[in-house]
Amino acid sequence: MKRKLLFLTIGILQCLFVFAQDNSIYPIKKDRKRSPGKTTYYIDPTKGNDMGRGTKSSPFKSFKNINKLILSAGDKVIVIAPGAFKQSLALVAEGTSKAPVVISFAPGRYDFYPAEAFKKQIHISNTNDVPYGWKAIAIYLGGSKHVKLTGAGATMVMRGKMIETCIDSCENVSLSGLSYDYHRPTVSELTVLAMGDNYADLAIHPDSKYSIKDSLLTWEGEGWRVKPGSLWQSLDLTTGILQRVGFNLRAVKYVETGTNRVRAYFGKNPGFKKGLVYQDRDIIRDCVGFFMQRSKNISFKDVNVYFMHGMGVVSQFCENINMDKVRVKPKEGSGRTCSAWADILHFASCKGKIEISNSYLSAANDDAVNVHGLHLRILGSPSAKQLKVGFIHGQTYGFEAFAPGDSINLTRSTTLIPFAKNVVDNIAKINDKEYLLTLKNTVPADVLKDAVVENVSWTPSLWAHGNVITRLSTRGMLITTPRKVVVERNQFTDLLMSPILVENDANGWFESGSIKNMVIKDNDFKRCGGPIINFHPENSVYDKAVHQNISILNNKVALRGGSFVAAKSVTNLLIAGNKIITLKPTTIEALVSQQNATGVKIEGNEVSVKGKE
Repeated sequence: MKRKLLFLTIGILQCLFVFAQDNSIYPIKKDRKRSPGKTTYYIDPTKGNDMGRGTKSSPFKSFKNINKLILSAGDKVIVIAPGAFKQSLALVAEGTSKAPVVISFAPGRYDFYPAEAFKKQIHISNTNDVPYGWKAIAIYLGGSKHVKLTGAGATMVMRGKMIETCIDSCENVSLSGLSYDYHRPTVSELTVLAMGDNYADLAIHPDSKYSIKDSLLTWEGEGWRVKPGSLWQSLDLTTGILQRVGFNLRAVKYVETGTNRVRAYFGKNPGFKKGLVYQDRDIIRDCVGFFMQRSKNISFKDVNVYFMHGMGVVSQFCENINMDKVRVKPKEGSGRTCSAWADILHFASCKGKIEISNSYLSAANDDAVNVHGLHLRILGSPSAKQLKVGFIHGQTYGFEAFAPGDSINLTRSTTLIPFAKNVVDNIAKINDKEYLLTLKNTVPADVLKDAVVENVSWTPSLWAHGNVITRLSTRGMLITTPRKVVVERNQFTDLLMSPILVENDANGWFESGSIKNMVIKDNDFKRCGGPIINFHPENSVYDKAVHQNISILNNKVALRGGSFVAAKSVTNLLIAGNKIITLKPTTIEALVSQQNATGVKIEGNEVSVKGKE
């Protein structure tokens, strides 16, 4: 009850806060003036003046004047010096393939503040603790096309919880060279310097601001305060092992002993260990790092993310996304060990091609990559060609998961096997969780029996290659999509759970997708938890295989323990040419578990013992 009241209070405060801002600096498209095109506008946040002409000799100070324009083909906005921005860049731009709109930032640090920022109510997959709160956005692109954001050496620093960049209903947008960070990350960090029988001496990271009152510690953020929670992560810097730990800190008392030095007193040690680094996050799912929705042809290249709050880079109903040389890790020299509050790259109901290449994904509080669709439960059938459907999970709802013309599968939640197909003719919103679908064809008579619906038009292919995924307490890649999947030449290191997990469920997170064509080859798995590759659909009844046509080829595996492959409810699975190093003698057959698996071929694999390979 306290948690619900807290989220309600936050939502009310956010709503009151946003209505106090000057919305005239973020006019909607129809109220904007169209730029003539092939015009360069200059901004200097330190020496500029918004009453100036926007020229190099008389630059604007903020984005205020740019936010009143529809930028046209060939336009450029050049930020010629670093500095602070109280207002967001809320861009509407209409470039062309031959003459894109270019926004460029000079090298240096740029501070973005949420108080006067552009704000928007957005329902985001896996992020709905404050569903009607207004989310502050540092850089917003809405209804735009052919836009390039560049800035080698430029770092965008959030001065409170903000979406770092939002791409909303856009086409052909690229980000290159930019870096992103938080001045005060929403994950707090400390190191245990020494231990006594009833105390632990802690070094609080300088960026993890805090206060102590009446012997109680509170983490102090920019626009937020939170008591230390029970869900932590511990990092052993000598082994690289990051794992989740549960702390009961209710009886712990704190005394400040010096600058960023605190002694924690306790009757019984809640779990502190000397030498370990601990991470504690503000668990409210109220924001994300980056958000993209209903957009097409998006490219991130040479982008650094030093920290992002929320469910990472969330792409929702987007088409064709390329992530190349995206580096998610703490900034060198910062002393931080966490770069992401939860997931790193999260793709919900996308289509076209997702390509993730040459990237470094690390130091998060959850999975590196998650590619999935959505199951909505069938709640009723008002007529022969209508279905009432609903979002069930409390973190995912409020957005339209279907559009006219979309193809759908009707699936039993117990078997995860489709029993009918159909096409959406019309969609009507009942409320934020329930929708009425009018369909092209009649639905089966027993449609209400244990059934969900999946939008199969919005399912992507995936090519993940040349990436490094490391230092995670959870999984590397969660993949559920029926289109072609190739995972090759990646390095997975020091992951506590399965580097590759293939699920599909209609009772938990309702993340959908049956594998139809998957190749996992030439990857290097080092010191990861097992099963290394885990097929685990959440079907409670076996009808026939949920996943099929899978090849696991020529991978190098150094097992920390556990198995190589767990194959539940799969068919046509080939495991060949893999080289596996174990801690003790075993066989490849013992390293592959099967449950309701058919057509499994295991051939040409090598198994050796560590030190004897």
